[in-house]
Amino acid sequence: MVAVTTASPVSFRRATHAGTPDAGSSEGSTPPPPQVALSAAERAVVAGAERALLDERRLLTAPELTALAALPDGAVMTLAALAHQVRLAWCGPEVEVEGILSAKTGGCPEDCHFCSQSSRFETPVKATPFLDTDEVLAAARETAALGASEFCIVLAVRGPDERTLRRILELVPLVQETGCNVAVSAGILTDDQARRLAEGGVHRYNHNVETARSHFPAIVSTHTWEERAETCRLVKEHGMELCCGALLNIGETDAQRIELLVQLQELEPSEVPLNFLNPRPGTPLGDRPVLSAWEAVRWIAMFRLALPSVILRYAGGREVTLRDLQAMGMTAGINALIVGNYLTTLGRSAEEDLQMLEDLRMPIGALSAAI
Repeated sequence: MVAVTTASPVSFRRATHAGTPDAGSSEGSTPPPPQVALSAAERAVVAGAERALLDERRLLTAPELTALAALPDGAVMTLAALAHQVRLAWCGPEVEVEGILSAKTGGCPEDCHFCSQSSRFETPVKATPFLDTDEVLAAARETAALGASEFCIVLAVRGPDERTLRRILELVPLVQETGCNVAVSAGILTDDQARRLAEGGVHRYNHNVETARSHFPAIVSTHTWEERAETCRLVKEHGMELCCGALLNIGETDAQRIELLVQLQELEPSEVPLNFLNPRPGTPLGDRPVLSAWEAVRWIAMFRLALPSVILRYAGGREVTLRDLQAMGMTAGINALIVGNYLTTLGRSAEEDLQMLEDLRMPIGALSAAI
């Protein structure tokens, strides 16, 4: 791994939050400076990234990513434009559409500080049992009718017990009959569980590391980053596609975001869902301000520039974070969408997303990571 250290000669900007200028800095009352044209040195940083990604076809290093992340706000559209070209060059123009279903909601024993499904926090989300087969299949058919190619069954558990695993394996061939590939998100896996899911027809397994290894202990105490990473490795070893995403704005620094990007490069996921914190009442992060839309666009572009071949999926929190700039994210590196609602929060209508794709002349299609 390439370590990101505080000894870097590049100084990071201060992040901003919606409604709270520069809320993440010690000078919380200071608004961000006005945008100005990039200097020759700043343009050279972008040009170097362009050469690496489009001509040399190689991944950017941690120092290169650090230099890009430190560029001023006036560089955001330049970064977005480069990220869009990288997406087209490495992945093509198609957009993958996915629906997700919370098949078992709430009552999770883990203490992820952003999650309203944890049994350790007093939140409005209450534990419910595994949905009936008919309910799961009805949701899968609705997803397929939208033109989606992927349907993800999500369970709020630390990891699947034997009964839960058998239920998942019973559902997989039934969901496949709708025409959708089946993805599953059911927490930490053993080697045998990963093997059985792969043999049972699971196409993609979701297990988000969420944040950098160095920041993870501040967000979760009931399991480790290494435990999550080990499940990611098992998923790949047994032939499933790995879906491993991130959650931004949970107290991490810019340097830790770069650290996360390098760690994702090492895990080599096929898909990276990009979530933005939508603060949930009753959770330890429930009072945290929402990330600013401009900062979100910057980091969408940074994720694409760091991970040029992945399926980069718009996921939770995009509606409250990006608001009217959601289409801009699609031209900053995103090439996949979760349509409809999320696990415990509402998304915008599928019709709005499909219209956005039509307006942007982006065709819907099934994707695999461009290795």
